[in-house]
Amino acid sequence: MSTGYQIKDQSMPYYLTFQVVFWVDIFTRTVYRDVIIDSLKYCQKEKGLEIFAYVIMSNHIHFIVRSSTNDLSGTLRDFKKYSSKKIIETIIDNSAESRKEWMLRLFQHAAKRQNKKGDYQLWTHENHAIELSSNNFIETKVRYIHDNPVKAGIVNNPEDYRYSSAISYTDGIGLLDVIPVSFSVKTLR
Repeated sequence: MSTGYQIKDQSMPYYLTFQVVFWVDIFTRTVYRDVIIDSLKYCQKEKGLEIFAYVIMSNHIHFIVRSSTNDLSGTLRDFKKYSSKKIIETIIDNSAESRKEWMLRLFQHAAKRQNKKGDYQLWTHENHAIELSSNNFIETKVRYIHDNPVKAGIVNNPEDYRYSSAISYTDGIGLLDVIPVSFSVKTLR
């Protein structure tokens, strides 16, 4: 097993990327993005997840997060498990989903390929966790997260993308409570 990109210090903030297996564009539908938002709200309220920046793209999510309970790995594991289960249930129950059979087949194939116990696998196993410590690196990652929808041609301005924390950095109100990073401090600690 690789030792790179692991969460070693459970109290530090991390830049993370969660990607959907086979880069399936599941988050093009509002119903699935809303499952992610609801799951993150739960983790904030019940598991001490602190969110500094995030963006939900069509097939991946970028975050800067920290755990106030010093159990970031456990919180992320639970988030992935619950959100995966809820999204699969939503796909199965969504009679209007034109891609239902195709997506379920891919998610089943991913589970079999990984010898996973469950019937489906939505998320890849990697989180690409990078510990954040320097002010410059934090600022670079926040800007990268917020610029994703602009670079993808979805919006002209980062704060116009609803499924991002960029609005919170312009004194607006977003879908999630975020802790805007002050770039005048050396670290988030």
